[in-house]
Amino acid sequence: MATSPNSIFLSSGEASGDHYGAQIIHALRASLPNATFTGLGGAEMAQAGQTRIVKAEDVAHMGITEVILHAPYIYSQYRKLVASIRSHPPAAAILIDFPDVNFRLAKHLKSLGIPVIWFVSPQLWAWKRRRLRWVQQRVTRMLTIFPFEEQFYKNRKVQAEFVGHPLAELPLPTITREAYAAHNNLDPNKPWIALLPGSRWREIESNLPTMVEMACRHPRDVEYILPVASTIDRPRLADFTAGWISHYPGSDPTLTLPYIHLVSDAREALHHARASVVASGTATVQAALIGNPFLVVYKVSPITFKLAKSLVWYPPEVWPTEEGTDRNGNLPIAMPNLIAGRRIVPELLQERFNPDALSEALTPLLRDTPTRQRQLEDLAALRQCLTTQGPTPIVRVRDAVLSVLPPSVN
Repeated sequence: MATSPNSIFLSSGEASGDHYGAQIIHALRASLPNATFTGLGGAEMAQAGQTRIVKAEDVAHMGITEVILHAPYIYSQYRKLVASIRSHPPAAAILIDFPDVNFRLAKHLKSLGIPVIWFVSPQLWAWKRRRLRWVQQRVTRMLTIFPFEEQFYKNRKVQAEFVGHPLAELPLPTITREAYAAHNNLDPNKPWIALLPGSRWREIESNLPTMVEMACRHPRDVEYILPVASTIDRPRLADFTAGWISHYPGSDPTLTLPYIHLVSDAREALHHARASVVASGTATVQAALIGNPFLVVYKVSPITFKLAKSLVWYPPEVWPTEEGTDRNGNLPIAMPNLIAGRRIVPELLQERFNPDALSEALTPLLRDTPTRQRQLEDLAALRQCLTTQGPTPIVRVRDAVLSVLPPSVN
C-alpha cells in the first residue's frame, strides 16, 4: 500500500514526550507546510496540529500492577492506532519514549516499509534488554538524550546519535525572587523548599504524604512550594495536601504546621528554592539542569519494586561495576547519578523514603556546607554533559526525519 506522502505519524504517551512532540511538529511544519500529523499524543501535540487517533491521557498508567489493571482498554486503543497506520500509511514515524506501546507500533510500521525515528530512548540499558533486537530490527535511527546511550547502542550495531537534552536548551527563569514571592504569597526572607512528588495522581498519593509528614514533624523556619503539574487538578491537590497537614498534629497542639504553597511552574520553583525533594523521573533532570540541590525519592507498590529490583542491571557503558549498589542493595535510579557515573544526589527509595531520613538528608543541603557545595559543582558539570554544540535537539530530530522522507515530500 502506498504511503500518504504528506503524513507523519507521532506517538507519545507521557507529559514530557507530549511537550517534545509538539516542538517537533512545529519544527517540521516550518519545513513542510503541507504536512499532516496523526497518531498518539497529548494536549500539547493536539494544539500543535496533531490529529489524535488516541489521546495520551487515556492510556498513560504507571507501574507493572497498574498497567495490568488497565490492559484491556489500553489494548483496544492500541488496535485503533494500528488500524490507522494500515489504512493510511504515513511517510515517516516519530516514536517518543513510551516503549510498551511504541515497540509494537514500530513492528507494524516496519512491515509497511515506513522509516522509524525514535526520540528519547527506552531504558533498555537498565532492563528488558531482550527488546534490543526490536530496536535493531524496527528502528531506523535512535536519537538519544543522554550521552551514555549513544555508545550503548553503537556497541550493539544500532544507528544512534546523542542529540542533547531539550531541557538543557532552556534558559533559566528570569522572574526575580521578590516578584515570585509576591505572585505566590511567599515570604522572601525565608528559605523555600520545593516538593515535586510527580506528575500523575498515583505518584502524588504515593510520595506527597511522606513529604508533608517530614514538613510537619521536622519544622523549620521555611516555606514549601509545591508545583502543580498540568496533568493534575489544582483544587483536588490543594484539598489532598490540606487533609494530610491536618492529619499530622495528632495529640501535639504545639506542633507548628508548615506553609505549603501551590505554584504553577516547576522550573521557577526549582530555580528559587533553596533545596528540593524530587520524585524520580524527568523532574530530576529539570532540577539538575536548573542547578538546585535536591534529594531523589520514590515509592511504588512492593510488588512493582521487588520485580524491578530483580530485573534491573546496568552495563558498563551506563554504571561502572566498581560503583556497585548502595547499602540496601539498590542500584541508582536517578538519572543525574547515571549520567555522572557516580552518586551525586542522594536517593531515598521505598522504606528509606520516610520523614526522618528525608529530613536528615535535606539538612546539609539547606546550609552552606561542603555537601551542598559539592552537589552544586556536580550539577554544573552534569549540565555540560547534556549540552551539545550546534543545532538544538529538536532541530536534530527534524533533520533526521527530513533525511528519511521521500524526495517528493521535501
